[in-house]
Amino acid sequence: MAIATAQNQISSNIFKTWLIMLLFALFVVGVVYIFARGLGYDPGSSLSLMGMALIFAGVMNIGAYYFSDSMVLGISGARKIELKDNRELYHLVENLCIASGLPTPSIYTIEDSAPNAFATGRDPAHSVICFTTGILDKLNKQELEGVIGHELSHIRNRDTLLMSVVSILVGLVALLADWFLRMQWYRGGRRDSEDRGGNGVFLMIALIASLLAPLIATLIQLAISRRREFLADASSALLTRNPEQLAQALLKISADKEPLEAANRATAHLYITNPLKGSEVVSGFANLFNTHPPVEKRVAALQAMQA
Repeated sequence: MAIATAQNQISSNIFKTWLIMLLFALFVVGVVYIFARGLGYDPGSSLSLMGMALIFAGVMNIGAYYFSDSMVLGISGARKIELKDNRELYHLVENLCIASGLPTPSIYTIEDSAPNAFATGRDPAHSVICFTTGILDKLNKQELEGVIGHELSHIRNRDTLLMSVVSILVGLVALLADWFLRMQWYRGGRRDSEDRGGNGVFLMIALIASLLAPLIATLIQLAISRRREFLADASSALLTRNPEQLAQALLKISADKEPLEAANRATAHLYITNPLKGSEVVSGFANLFNTHPPVEKRVAALQAMQA
């Protein structure tokens, strides 16, 4: 029953993630088209600009694909460890990799007493799992196994690549919105009578979109990030056959109020729980701005798998 429930959760989360991604892609294309029409371009030229914007995003994605992991590790002050440095940790990771059919990732640690962990890397063959020394000291073997299963699930599900793509798209929307507003400022909002007659509606829509689009794009990014956390939780439960051990690990990590000094807002979404303690917002609409789902909801979903 627990395995079937976990598989159902995985299927549901995958479907919801790709539905959001499809809507996000349509949103980005729509924003580019509206900005182009608002600047007075005809429909054909607007479509050409859409293509150029997507090519630009693709080039940026290539850079993120190859270099994002080394950048994150450098920012975090992570240090690579070998088998001789921590045999028990290495064997835990190797055993779960064998069970999941994944190559063993490189293992890094961050010297920080705040318990947390994250995974990065462009694909399973170039993957990394990073643990703080705090999580290694404060979790028992079973709880740590649940955390490792969660991070291996991110690697197997290509979540770091997906979130890199999403981050680039969010940045592209923000860049386009800023560019459009600057163009309007330089031109003083002046248009000839033909432009006003043909594109006045698009100009008004584009002005509104330039203000709202970056916020909407960020909310979509956070929604995808939260959905991938649920997916990794369910995948970990399926891999370890023990959802309770991850639930207990999440409760321990969230109960520790020490912020992780190596983390920042650009990297916070990578960690298993929000490393910026005290920055979470709760209840209703405000929860849309969190990088992670509430721990209570994640624990409840894991506990439901044991029924």
